[in-house]
Amino acid sequence: MKFEKEFSSQMVQEWQGAYMDYSYLKKHIKALLKSHQQSSNPGFTRQRQAMYRAFSGLTGRSSPKAREEEAVMIPQSAYQTLLMKLSAEGAEQELEFFKKLDLEFDKVRTFHEGKVQGIRENAEELSKQMDALIALRIRVKRPDQVLETAAASVVLSPVARSPEGVHMDVIQEVEDEEKTKDLEGLRPARLQVLEHVKINVDPDTPVSTLKNVIMSSKLELSFSKDELKRAEKKMRKAFIEFHQQLRLLKSYSFLNILAFSKIMKKYDKITSRNASKTYLQIVDTSSLGSSEEIYKLTEKLEASYIKHFANGNRREGMKVLRPGVKRERHRITFLLGLFSGCCIALIAAIIVSVYARNLLQHEGGRQYMTNIFPLYSLFGYIVLHMVMYGADTYLWRRLRVNYPFIFGSKPETSLGFREVLVVASGLSVLTLAAILAHLDLEMDPETEKFRLITELLPLFLVTVVLVITLCPFNIIYRSSRFFLIRSTFHCICAPLYKVTFIDFFMADQMTSQIQAIRSLQYYICYYVWGDFRKRSNECTNSSTYKFLYIAVAVIPFWLRLLQCLRRVFEEKSAMQGLNGLKYFSTVVALVMRSLYDITVQNGNASSFWRIMAAATSGITTIYNTYWDIVVDWGLLQKKAKNRWLRDKLLISNKAVYVVAIVANILLRLVWMQLVLDFNLPFLHRNAMTAVIACLEILRRGIWNFFRLEHEHFNNVENYRAFKSIPMPFYYEKDHHIM
Repeated sequence: MKFEKEFSSQMVQEWQGAYMDYSYLKKHIKALLKSHQQSSNPGFTRQRQAMYRAFSGLTGRSSPKAREEEAVMIPQSAYQTLLMKLSAEGAEQELEFFKKLDLEFDKVRTFHEGKVQGIRENAEELSKQMDALIALRIRVKRPDQVLETAAASVVLSPVARSPEGVHMDVIQEVEDEEKTKDLEGLRPARLQVLEHVKINVDPDTPVSTLKNVIMSSKLELSFSKDELKRAEKKMRKAFIEFHQQLRLLKSYSFLNILAFSKIMKKYDKITSRNASKTYLQIVDTSSLGSSEEIYKLTEKLEASYIKHFANGNRREGMKVLRPGVKRERHRITFLLGLFSGCCIALIAAIIVSVYARNLLQHEGGRQYMTNIFPLYSLFGYIVLHMVMYGADTYLWRRLRVNYPFIFGSKPETSLGFREVLVVASGLSVLTLAAILAHLDLEMDPETEKFRLITELLPLFLVTVVLVITLCPFNIIYRSSRFFLIRSTFHCICAPLYKVTFIDFFMADQMTSQIQAIRSLQYYICYYVWGDFRKRSNECTNSSTYKFLYIAVAVIPFWLRLLQCLRRVFEEKSAMQGLNGLKYFSTVVALVMRSLYDITVQNGNASSFWRIMAAATSGITTIYNTYWDIVVDWGLLQKKAKNRWLRDKLLISNKAVYVVAIVANILLRLVWMQLVLDFNLPFLHRNAMTAVIACLEILRRGIWNFFRLEHEHFNNVENYRAFKSIPMPFYYEKDHHIM
């Protein structure tokens, strides 16, 4: 692999704008090579002439004797690089190259220093938090002992600066087990720090939200075990996230130094100069190359975490701090191929069975489509949604979108496209096999009933899916399953939980699965109140069912509305208010559409309900379409570099975005199908409903890709590569004991 591709693949994507622009410098090198090749002067590269240029990083002055042998010299008192004895031919290209090189070095160095300063501030805050945590541990676990830190104590001190550089001793272990009797020189845990500390109540759970609203966001310490447990949990997350920051910064420093080394070697090779040695000395002695403080801090952070949060077990502690790289397993690819082949075979068998037995013209065919088809369509919606998500994850990974970070999941356990498609194909095999076994339209003439085991197949499938989803054992991607359950639960409990990206993203997925939710309602109606042995389902005509038919369609949009209201309250964002209005208009349109649909089914449709359904549906369709394209995708920006799209695009072919915009508009208009009375005569009503639902899921899959692309560029623009973890303690102003 060429270094340019390796450099691009290993960089932190959210910081990509802060890395050295290697490809641009490489173009300058190629231009310089071309200039040298066209030069008529064979001694061009050895002729030298003094020239000065702007340079960002200065350290020392070279001696006059050394200057004669050096290609470049770094003055001490001016931001310039001295390029020794350069001829007029090719001078412009060399000057331009070094000008760009200096600008890139200044950019990288400035960004690195800013991140180091941020780490210093975070380390100081972590210091104060650990002081309070250790004191709280002693107060809760050993309330009778005022002095209990001779064996282990954590002292986190601010950064000390020296003339030679900056050295960081942020996490300092004060430990001396052999001198427990002699406490002189040891820092005892100062319990008086608790007098100036309160507990931060972050509104991220129902209980904490109510406390925050009713009481205050800062509560007095109660010194309870539950309080200590919650504080320790937050501190663990803070340590893990802080360690991730250190790892990313070390990677950033290493890759940029390597890039400067590579580009300077190319320059030396073309010009036959020896400039790389002097220039790289400047890079190495700058803050970018002086990473001793970061390495030292990382080691002490790891030691502290292992001691205080992993019971001294280094293996377990490092397993948490440095999660392993996710490995692609061959069995996943094998299972995907196996299940896909089985699906194709089962589909062929179903088609042959339908035509061989002439089931389309059978007198029981309409009864089958009315009562049995909605049962199996549920699994079709789920599988299609998973296939679309699998395609999205493939594109995200290929285009280097950090979707685990955006979703807030663990990179080592997040599902890739193969795992998603394996689950989808496995569920497809079970569903298709059940459908094939359920293609029975003949009723027993004696009992006038269908076989019990056959009629219970859909219910058995639903049970299997629920059992696997809720299974507590570490099988079938437990971490991802629980992550899905937790996010769904947060959506259902809106607005009691703090709204994160994955929460409103999951709620948006639910809005595209209205027919799947209605299918679950139909399951209850069919198997509880209906006579499923005779494939008779009269409960769908009841007023209760019709009311719930409307309610279940409204619920996902209502939950999304509540999430927007929560964000309006917390973020004071007018955009979230407009977003909430969008979902409210959708709720109104759904109610009008559902009422019109019920009147059509009852055979007493009126022009009033049709006009109301058409008007509300038209308004919400325009509103939602505009919001999708302009706000969620960030497209249609008139003054963007890519006109009518946006400044940055993941896909180089702009036609893809135009097609996506047109497809989104058309698929949004499909939502108007009901009120426009657009029906295909050769399709059963339930089949038409399923087709419309599948088109909505297809639209959602397209929306997912571009929504995450836009969020990814938001992270890149703000250099957001790690999460902000709320700290457990709040220090009163000017009360931190040093």
